Amino acid sequence: MQISQFYKQQGDTVEWYSPLYYEDYSNVYVASLFKNTPKPKKRPKFICGGTGFDDYESNIITKLPSEIEASEVDYSLFPNCQTSYLWFSRGCPHKCPFCVVPKKEGMIHSVEPKNLNPKGKTITIVDNNPFMNPRWEEMIEFLLLEKKPVNFCSGISVRDFSDLHGLALQKLHIHKQLNIAWDNPREDLRPKIEQLLKFIKPYRVQCYVLVEYWSTQQEDLDRIYWLQSRGIDPYVMPYKKTRYGKDIARWCNTRKAIGSVRFEEYNRQEYERNKRLSVVSNSRR
Repeated sequence: MQISQFYKQQGDTVEWYSPLYYEDYSNVYVASLFKNTPKPKKRPKFICGGTGFDDYESNIITKLPSEIEASEVDYSLFPNCQTSYLWFSRGCPHKCPFCVVPKKEGMIHSVEPKNLNPKGKTITIVDNNPFMNPRWEEMIEFLLLEKKPVNFCSGISVRDFSDLHGLALQKLHIHKQLNIAWDNPREDLRPKIEQLLKFIKPYRVQCYVLVEYWSTQQEDLDRIYWLQSRGIDPYVMPYKKTRYGKDIARWCNTRKAIGSVRFEEYNRQEYERNKRLSVVSNSRR
C-alpha cells in the first residue's frame, strides 16, 4: 500500500499484477511472508522482498527505499478493508531464536503512525511489542482519541506486562480478543498471565503456543491445558508442521475438538470421520 501511494504521487498508474500485461509494466513488486509459500518464477522486472525471500543467515535482506517507507498508505488497493493498520514502533527488545524481527527491524524504536483508513471501523496495531515502545503512553492517547475498537494483531508481550499496561488496556475497546504468547515452556509465564487476568476477562484472551521448536509434547500439553483451565483460548503455532504439529494444531485450534476430547485420545482421521457421520445423521432427522 505504501508502494502504491508513492508511485501514484509520482503520477504513475498502479494495478494488481497480470502476467498478460508484463511488458507494459515498469516495475513489478512481489512480496512473500513465509519461506514455504509458493513463489512465482522470477522475471527481470520483478522486485522481490519480505521474509519469504530474504536470507537472514547470509544477511541478505531486501528493504524498500526510504522514500517509499516514508509514504502514507493507499487503502484504495483493498476497497473492502474496514480496518486501519498502524505501527507505533518497530523492532523488539527480545532476541527469540526463532524470530527474524530483531534482524529485520533492529531494537525497538518508536515510529510515527501512518494515515488511517477512511473506511476503517477498527484499528489494527501491528507492533511486535507495543508496550515496550518508549512512547507507548502516546499510543494509548492516540487510540483513546480515535474511539474505535482496537485489535493488537501481533499481541502484547505478557512477560513484560505491568499493572500500568493493564490499566491502559482497560480504557480501550479491545476488538474480539487480546493476543498473548507463551513460546518457551521453560519460562513460567503463569504469574504474569494471572496478573493480566486482573484487568482482562479470560474469555477475551487468546494465547499463541509455539510447538515443535524447543518443547516436548508433554510441555506443549501442560501449557495448553493450563490455559484452558483458566478460561483462555490456546492457539497452537507449529514451527515445523510435522504430522504431530498439524494434528495438535488442528485439535487445539478447533473449539469443538478441544472442547470434546483430550489430545491423548484424539485421532484426527477418526474425529473427522465421526464428525462427517454426525452431519449425515443430523441431516436425515
